[in-house]
Amino acid sequence: MNKRGLGRGLGALIPGADVERQSGMVQDLDVSLISPNPYQPRHDITGPEFDELVASIRRHGVLQPVVARPTESGFQIIAGERRFKAAQAAGLATIPAVVRDISDREALEVALIENLRREDLNPMERARAYLRLGEEFGLTQEEIADAIGGSRSSIANTVRLLDLPDEVQQAIDHGRLSEGHGRALLSVSDPKRLLDLWAHVEKRGLSVRETEVLVKAAARNVSRETIVRKPGAKDPVLADLAARLQERFATNVSILTKGKKGVIQINYYSAEDLERLIDLLLR
Repeated sequence: MNKRGLGRGLGALIPGADVERQSGMVQDLDVSLISPNPYQPRHDITGPEFDELVASIRRHGVLQPVVARPTESGFQIIAGERRFKAAQAAGLATIPAVVRDISDREALEVALIENLRREDLNPMERARAYLRLGEEFGLTQEEIADAIGGSRSSIANTVRLLDLPDEVQQAIDHGRLSEGHGRALLSVSDPKRLLDLWAHVEKRGLSVRETEVLVKAAARNVSRETIVRKPGAKDPVLADLAARLQERFATNVSILTKGKKGVIQINYYSAEDLERLIDLLLR
């Protein structure tokens, strides 16, 4: 497989396609004869941007040809599925296309790279596409990295997100968590504890750095009961408040009381950690 860059145009993905467009070798295909790409890694294309594309196509038509390949029943989209579906939504009867006869593996690779170049895929969609390239088409992680212009380690780290529980994967899929959050949670080996930490991260809106600190605190087995240190019986209200503060600041927090007075103690473990906490407190 030839190494391909992400910003070099369609010709970098499908040799000859740019030449065909420049030579006028574009044909109008009947929209009803075109089927979607089953190897399309992007699941959801709806939203305001898609609606704007539909409106633009209604006014100006499809300005950039899609790429399709012949099938027994007609044609199948390889690149430009958003334009194709927007053309359908706009009620167009035909769409300009470059027709290329390529394999299933190339169809998946082109769909993946086209979306990556526009940063259209979320981390979970990328992870599933990488896994599919490996399992169905036998590509190594190094070959995938060459194909998309990335690094083998970044491919490996993204694929590892598929080891997360389904609930956490869905949170990343829907944009409630980032890939960085997912990587931090991957270091928690106990699935039940991982789900518990994930719930706290989402509820408190913790950053990736705060999540990393929280995971490290969990690894030290810091329990809620040890957070409150004061003479006499433990006050359950203060215990809950201390626990909420620990979750908010992703570090150990103690509430020490004497009568009606007391001290809230927030621990930090490095200069960077102190700066993070100061930013949170001043915010």
